[in-house]
Amino acid sequence: MRIVFFGSGSFGLPTLARLLKSHEVALVVSQPDRPAGRGRKVEPTAVAAFAADRGLPLLTTDDVNSAEARGSITAAAASAFVVIAFGQKLGPDLFQRAFAINLHASLLPKYRGAAPINWAMINGETHTGATVFRLSERMDAGDILGSAQTVIDPLETAGELHDRLAEIGARLVIEVLDKREAGTLTPVAQNEGLASRAPKLTKALGRIDFDQPAPAVRARVHGLTPWPGCFVKIDDQTLKLLRVREHRKQLDELVPGLVLEDGMVACRWGRLELLSVQPPGGKAMSFAAYCNGHDVKPGARLVPA
Repeated sequence: MRIVFFGSGSFGLPTLARLLKSHEVALVVSQPDRPAGRGRKVEPTAVAAFAADRGLPLLTTDDVNSAEARGSITAAAASAFVVIAFGQKLGPDLFQRAFAINLHASLLPKYRGAAPINWAMINGETHTGATVFRLSERMDAGDILGSAQTVIDPLETAGELHDRLAEIGARLVIEVLDKREAGTLTPVAQNEGLASRAPKLTKALGRIDFDQPAPAVRARVHGLTPWPGCFVKIDDQTLKLLRVREHRKQLDELVPGLVLEDGMVACRWGRLELLSVQPPGGKAMSFAAYCNGHDVKPGARLVPA
């Protein structure tokens, strides 16, 4: 099948790599170069860099629905459009020109929006997945063409789940395209009554308060790692929490955020083992190593940053 691939973020790279092996990628469409990283150096998107490295036809545009962009896309004469983490919405004048599908990192209709992986984790979901759906005028609301479910590991971060779902989704996209060619696709309308939202993340979400049950704190830490990150203060120093393990057994009524004799941190209910933390400008380390290096004793308290 002849494909136009629309993507910007790294979530789409496994799919694009698989498409190159089993289909003809006539054109890759991505966002223009943007400032990125601490130095704000102007860089291509992950997808644009991948396409350029492999000599694929590439169109970068800040308006995919412009007459110029539509002309280039139409000239590719593709029978299918594959859209993954592109960052722009294709209008009907464009997506109706081919079999247009989108890969989304949730089990639709749950978690429609920009940050489905993060919100599934923050909300304490035990399962999530990937869904391929047909593009429609409403965001993430088209008929479902295929889905795959996976368990969320309690020690997994959003960044790690992102990478796993990208691989799961790549296999799913190929499966949907194969069924399309075989004439065996069975679209299923989304149940609007089950729809939920996954809005963009903000740095304010990373303010951790231990005056919550340990599972809720763990879910937020992992759901916001690596970005925007979760931060606390201890002895007036900011500390980034990277990975934690919850312990649900509550021995006594403890002050939330209190560092205990065993090195764990008390929550409103349960305790947290801080497996990996990062001081400002420093490297990731265990909380035990941080305490040893900063003379943090039991009885110290972690508070919201």
